[in-house]
Amino acid sequence: MESATISFPLFGENFAFDIPRYIPIFGYNIYLYGLFITAGFILAALYVLKRSEALELTRDNILDLVIMAVPFGLIGARIYFIVFNASHYFGPGKWQNIVMIREGGLAVYGGIIASGIAFWIYSRIKKIPVGKLLDAAGFGLFIGQAVGRWGNFINREAYGVETTLPWRMGFTIGTQTIYAHPTFLYESLWNIIGLILLHIFSKKRGRKYNGQYFLLYVAWYGLGRFMIEGLRTDSLYIGGTDIRVSQLLAALSFCVAVVILIRNHIRNRSANPKSDEAEDKAEDEDKDEPEPESTDDTSTNDTESENSDKPSKNKGEPKTKKRETKKDDDTDTDE
Repeated sequence: MESATISFPLFGENFAFDIPRYIPIFGYNIYLYGLFITAGFILAALYVLKRSEALELTRDNILDLVIMAVPFGLIGARIYFIVFNASHYFGPGKWQNIVMIREGGLAVYGGIIASGIAFWIYSRIKKIPVGKLLDAAGFGLFIGQAVGRWGNFINREAYGVETTLPWRMGFTIGTQTIYAHPTFLYESLWNIIGLILLHIFSKKRGRKYNGQYFLLYVAWYGLGRFMIEGLRTDSLYIGGTDIRVSQLLAALSFCVAVVILIRNHIRNRSANPKSDEAEDKAEDEDKDEPEPESTDDTSTNDTESENSDKPSKNKGEPKTKKRETKKDDDTDTDE
């Protein structure tokens, strides 16, 4: 499939193109897969830097995390892929494949696990709650994966089983064409939607505790990955079983994240059982409070009040009684 021509019949029979997997520069091949991964890292870093104050982190903290995430993420993603695809990397003449990451072979969950370990170490050193660091990572992962999946598109990998759906993706080699699910596109769009929802949530409601954004990311991504992974033809399996590693991990991570989110929500409600009621009551009182009426009597009272404050040798008790009488008349009128 590496040299196949890609087409999308939904946009017409002539909508086909043959994208090179790499660009030769000064005799060195620059793989587009790596460029998409790099672009994902950069965009993720820019977004998180922009929102560092809202995430209660300094810009230096963010830059430190990016510097740590790049090597740890790549190494973890590669190790994960190699462990569950060992036959391609271990054996005579295969060892060199381990370092050929420019051609693909990175597993998202491996990168997340390794980066999580790095963030935990950093949190211990800097005395920062690890939940805050993971919250920042949640936004970054959505962006990085949404962009990085297009590297799979360039490599003609991470596609699904054959289908006849209108949005199918075609691979043509010679005169033979097969149509499959564009699962790379499914996951990219799923992450974009997740990012939009998490961004809105963080703006409208804000987090109630450290780690909430990351848990929402884990739940959302786990749900989508579980469904999408079942369509793919290049899944990693556990030993000689039919169990897809990433699909199993996606299901487990989704369930664990949802359970923790529900538990924390219940705890917060229990800790502040009257907070919502108090807010509603305050709003109702504001609505029920009558606005002061503007009448001629009020104007008269204001004028008389100002005059009473001015020193006058002719004003004394009689004036005071007159004002009290006027006040009583106003009260009777209001009733």
